[in-house]
Amino acid sequence: MGIKKKNTKNPPVLSHEFVIQNHADIVSCVAMVFLLGLMFEVTSKAAVLFITVQYNVTISSNEGSEETAVNHFHHGIKDLATVFFYMLVAIILHAIIQEYVLDKINRKMHFSKTKHSKFNESGQLGVFYLFSFGWGTSILINEHFLSNPVNLWEGYPHLLMPFQMKFFYICQLGYWLHALPELYFQKTKKEDIPRQLVYISLYLVHIAGAYVLNMNRLGLVLLVLHYFVELVFHISRLVYFSNESRQTGFTVWAVLFVLGRLLTLSLSVLTVGFGLATSEQQGFDMAAGNFNVLLVRITVLAAICLTQAFMMWKFINFQLRRWREQGQGQTLKKKQAPAKSKSKKEKTNGVNGVTSNGADSPRVKKEKSS
Repeated sequence: MGIKKKNTKNPPVLSHEFVIQNHADIVSCVAMVFLLGLMFEVTSKAAVLFITVQYNVTISSNEGSEETAVNHFHHGIKDLATVFFYMLVAIILHAIIQEYVLDKINRKMHFSKTKHSKFNESGQLGVFYLFSFGWGTSILINEHFLSNPVNLWEGYPHLLMPFQMKFFYICQLGYWLHALPELYFQKTKKEDIPRQLVYISLYLVHIAGAYVLNMNRLGLVLLVLHYFVELVFHISRLVYFSNESRQTGFTVWAVLFVLGRLLTLSLSVLTVGFGLATSEQQGFDMAAGNFNVLLVRITVLAAICLTQAFMMWKFINFQLRRWREQGQGQTLKKKQAPAKSKSKKEKTNGVNGVTSNGADSPRVKKEKSS
């Protein structure tokens, strides 16, 4: 019987396997089409629509004797094109991190299939949360939202945004949209797809809601807070994969998680329930970007509260499962310890010529009869 030769042929063009293996190159080519469009006058206007941030508004401000122009931005339908382009960028960056960082570590650590997928998930999200947390914190500091929390609702509707804040929201929407095709590119298991779709949808709904309803300041604060807690979790999980005895990070994350939920609810109720409710700008006006009516406020608070309750429910289930697994592990260790000591005792008695029931061993009987 002949030996089967290993199939080294490339998959057929445009087949599922071909698209999965070369998706980063395909997406890079699509992104290059938009970039090349900037070089030609005929296509430059369309290319700018995808690449640059739209809806620029220049406001003149007098600082001393000099007049300076400050650029602000508002949202609109053209932002969908920009979000699409940066979704392509997120897919490319995802593939670079996966191939040049995570895959190399996986080959060295020899993880199981389950740990392999969880390690990749924590590696990708850890990088994203770290970058987003640092970027969001810098915006909060520069715009003085942390030093004066009244700015979260004062002057609503916050129709105009600085460049950094608008670009932050564009990148956030692009990243979480890119997570949808990544389920196909990464060959996600069918049983994991519903869980992934739930949390991707929650991110998209909340980020897009804060962006469209002009509650971008509150949304930014809540995102930075949430990303910090999630960053601690994924760092703890990466440390745990390197050494399973290091579980202190999960305890720190558990405390931060509960505090994060309390702070999220407190800031939301303070801003939406009290700040906007007592604001002078009451009414519904889509042209002015004003959505400060009772129905919208109740809907926003209900969405935030339900999401926090859902996250707490998942958190409690996670902790109970973790404690149960730890208890089972300790029980197995206790059962194994007496068994080992008993086997050692039997071996010792056998050497000394005594069996487990106290009688002479066959070797000793033979010596006595001789």
